[in-house]
Amino acid sequence: MESKSKTVYILDTNVLIHDPRSIFSFSGAAVVIPMIVLEELDQFKTDNSERGKNTREVIRSLDMLRSRGALKDGVTLENGGTLRVLMVEEGNPCLRILDPAIPDNYILNMAICMREDGYQVILISKDINMRVKADVIGIKANDYLKDEISAERFYKGWITFQVPAIQLKKAIPADLIELSHEYAFSPNEYAVVEAQHNPHVYKLFRYLGNHEFKHVQLPGLQWGIEPRNVQQLIALDLLLDESIQLVTLLGPAGTGKTFLALVAALHKVLVDHAYIKILISRPVIPLGPDIGYLPGTLGEKLHNWMQPIYDNMEFIVHEANNAQKQHIAPPEQPKRERDEKYKKHDKKTDRHSHTFPTLDELVSRGKISLEAITYMRGRSIPYQFIFIDEVQNLTPHEVKTIISRVGEGSKIVLAGDPYQIDSPYLDFLTNGLMVASQRFKGNNIFGTAFLEVSERSELSKLAGKLL
Repeated sequence: MESKSKTVYILDTNVLIHDPRSIFSFSGAAVVIPMIVLEELDQFKTDNSERGKNTREVIRSLDMLRSRGALKDGVTLENGGTLRVLMVEEGNPCLRILDPAIPDNYILNMAICMREDGYQVILISKDINMRVKADVIGIKANDYLKDEISAERFYKGWITFQVPAIQLKKAIPADLIELSHEYAFSPNEYAVVEAQHNPHVYKLFRYLGNHEFKHVQLPGLQWGIEPRNVQQLIALDLLLDESIQLVTLLGPAGTGKTFLALVAALHKVLVDHAYIKILISRPVIPLGPDIGYLPGTLGEKLHNWMQPIYDNMEFIVHEANNAQKQHIAPPEQPKRERDEKYKKHDKKTDRHSHTFPTLDELVSRGKISLEAITYMRGRSIPYQFIFIDEVQNLTPHEVKTIISRVGEGSKIVLAGDPYQIDSPYLDFLTNGLMVASQRFKGNNIFGTAFLEVSERSELSKLAGKLL
């Protein structure tokens, strides 16, 4: 095989499913796939899920590598490493250390055999219990952290900075300009400039590049809705800016991620006519044990998964109708010259309605589309405001697939809580939402906002702290 002084990485099944290109991620190293891993992959190859797709991609890669030699003997990879598919011979005493009928134990037995043969073995697994078992028997085990992000120092999209209160009377505080020469601001990163000794007095600025800042003020939305804190103001500024094509909203429950995205989307479609329609989707992953298949049509099935969208829309409708009853005059909107592609979609206008339309009414008018994320592959989505919720439950590869669906003139918003992940193979560091937010940092068409202040209720805020 390889020189026994080299490190050998044994890949668990869940690593290949998480990242089908993981076999090429260990430059210059020897990578081993146990035969039983191929047998486990065989069980998933017909799935219609992302797991099945990734499984098929792994199998195709292995089939392609067969042209370079026998996999059992090892083939050379373009990154300078080698790949080998191994199985332990019957009768090898290593197989009896742990019960080989259990797939995880078979992999651990193989690791023990290779260690006894003089190899430096490292097991790579996304399974925490597998790594614990490996540690018990003396095998070094690591998580697969190709897309690792620091949980303490991730990019929030804003910083807080204090200046003497008198500087807030100027258009741009002098200390902020000086800070821009010392701190490496990213495009569309925000500075919350607070008055010393009084953080409730502040101004918000967005970095435009070349030491230039934009003073961010209340957007003046219709329907009597305003941001409740500075982080929500940051989010709305990003959501309403058509030049920013990708926005990520991060934060715990109750901070307003879904609500703000819906408000901005409705305003851009119904008032500004910047987009033809709103497309809303979210992963179909239950919070607890699943209740099985749901009856009805696709729309009826989606209604259950889209219930958080309905809840937020009900609140928006309630606030908008209350504002109308109180005769709150909407701010004047600037006239916009619309392209021909928009005019045919504006025959049914919402101005004649005395009440704000409900979600079902907007769906029937073709202004909102609720879609299953499963069917987004292969599509091209132009001139739409795309909102994907609960993105923390998607892998980086799935997020890449979704973002690559965005067509000309569209905007996409990814929202989620990286502290509440329901997928067994993802965590704060490796979920697609955090990885996308980190990877797009520094691009002019991207902006992110971390919302940390709960506005849902006092009980919700207390639950976030205590539980």
